[in-house]
Amino acid sequence: MKKGVWTLFFVAMALLLFLSACGSGDEANSAPEGESPTQDRSNEEDSNGNDEKTKDKLVIGFSQVGAESEWRTANTQSIQDAIKEAGHELQFSDAQQQQQNQIMAIRSFISQGVDAIVFSPVVETGFETVLQEAKDADIPVFLADRAVDIEDDSLWVTFLGSDFVEEGRKAANWLVEEMADYDGEVNIVELQGTVGSAPAIDRKKGFEEVIANHPKFKITQSQTGDFTRTEGKEVMEAFLRSDGDNIDVLYAHNDDMAIGAIQAIEEYGLNPAEDIIVIGVDAVKGAFEAMVAGKMNVTIECNPQFGPQLVGLIEDHFAGNELPKRIAVEESMYTMDQAADLIESRTY
Repeated sequence: MKKGVWTLFFVAMALLLFLSACGSGDEANSAPEGESPTQDRSNEEDSNGNDEKTKDKLVIGFSQVGAESEWRTANTQSIQDAIKEAGHELQFSDAQQQQQNQIMAIRSFISQGVDAIVFSPVVETGFETVLQEAKDADIPVFLADRAVDIEDDSLWVTFLGSDFVEEGRKAANWLVEEMADYDGEVNIVELQGTVGSAPAIDRKKGFEEVIANHPKFKITQSQTGDFTRTEGKEVMEAFLRSDGDNIDVLYAHNDDMAIGAIQAIEEYGLNPAEDIIVIGVDAVKGAFEAMVAGKMNVTIECNPQFGPQLVGLIEDHFAGNELPKRIAVEESMYTMDQAADLIESRTY
């Protein structure tokens, strides 16, 4: 009888241990089939980490026109620095002033799945298809410095840049005032920017809008210098060869072309800023150096250092804030008599 009691006791204990082991095993293996409990917790932590990264860190694709001028390189640096300093990831592409390169870059950004695309269009037209592709991929597009001529403005969020038409008006208004007491006709040669680009179109438009009200001012020759110093010099040489003795004013759509033209004027045997009034746009440091040297009369500011403002707009968009379709950068104008006092403060 005593032996039987001990036998029952051991059987009961064994059964209890077996049930306890089964219970802990069921709890431990309560994760979905094919996943261990460790894997499940790890995935949850990764998911939380990725969610946090999505909120705080963006991948931004930036396609720049090129590096054709001092202004452009300063603008590129400002945007790149602002993106990185804000803690975002930058994917950068230089279009080398070729629209096809830019379209390819935007498509590459789309395929990489970036969070946002920033680009400064080489020209105004021809971007509808690729911007529709970005919209279909739910990637917002921000225009920097240059606008696009597209009927469907839902293809881009906002445009941040200068008022190029107003820059042209400022240049012409300064000239009209400067030569108010001049009795004869004023013959103007114009160095245009890249054909089809927003600043070339608008700076010409604004300038002509003003001089149209003053019949003595007349553009006698106009040709693109593609925003480069080298081509500015070459085109000015051609202007001088054809009618050098009758040129009163040079209006260049950017300072780099103006600086190249100054060299051509000197080589022709004339004094820039005296024999030929020289007007530029951008207010790069090279223009201030030319004004200090007495070789350039005025430059209209086009501020390239709006990178922090641009990044702030991108972050506002992702925070759910509605943005205006166009946001202008504040700018000024500088003349020869101001240059010496301001040149040391110029950072580009």
